[in-house]
Amino acid sequence: MAEELNFYIISDSVGETGLKLAQAVAAQYEDVAPRYLRFPFAHTEAKLEEIIDQAKKDNAVVIATLVTPGLGQYAKAYAKQQGVTFNEVMAPLLKEATAHIHQQPSGVAGTVHNLNAKYFDRISAMEFAVLYDDGKDPKGFLEADIVLLGVSRTSKTPLSLFLANRNLKVANLPLVPNAHIPDEIYKVDRKKIFGLTTDASVLMEFRRQRMIAYGLNPDTAYSARDQVNEELGFAEKLYKELGCEVINTAHRSIEETATLILEKLGLDEFDNQ
Repeated sequence: MAEELNFYIISDSVGETGLKLAQAVAAQYEDVAPRYLRFPFAHTEAKLEEIIDQAKKDNAVVIATLVTPGLGQYAKAYAKQQGVTFNEVMAPLLKEATAHIHQQPSGVAGTVHNLNAKYFDRISAMEFAVLYDDGKDPKGFLEADIVLLGVSRTSKTPLSLFLANRNLKVANLPLVPNAHIPDEIYKVDRKKIFGLTTDASVLMEFRRQRMIAYGLNPDTAYSARDQVNEELGFAEKLYKELGCEVINTAHRSIEETATLILEKLGLDEFDNQ
């Protein structure tokens, strides 16, 4: 049974930085059930005390990204007093950066999330991903920066949304044997198309667990080996026909698959953030 690991993510902004760090830490352990609790916009000492007290009850690891002057030091001291594991990740880095450039930080929370052109591009990309998810409208393939193809349960939708968060317009198409492939797919620049595949055994188990989660019989045609092999074979044949890049997602996280796609496109992971 996986061990539960509670992360308390405290921020005087939205806490996205702390969440990503906690997820990166949890990913290093195979048999752990991480639980992420975010506490954004923590601007007062009273609020910090309340959160840290609760963290103590939950035996949580606290990750704080506090830039408001004085808050980080106060929270760290209070956590030490309460015997709570507390990691203030911004203060040491800000101290080092200040020593290098001889400039004081602004101390304004959430400046990385300022409403600029890239922010609105990101919102637009997210809306695009939702609108053109699962091949809802074939014209989206011609407008997309990236087109993802794959059989059911190869992470097309979460990958689309992850890449959309990098300001990229992504459309995806589920592949079903003998189903019609939209003509638009054959008109897309092959460099923009990525075929997602996986190992048959991994896909079978993934689908079985999916059915169990729905309270249904896991041993159906959907998760049967013959069905899975047929679908993967159909997808492989299409990928060869298109001459597109193929990525096996069997043992890769969404982040790892996205990084491979960005590398193939010649984009740096942080270019579009």
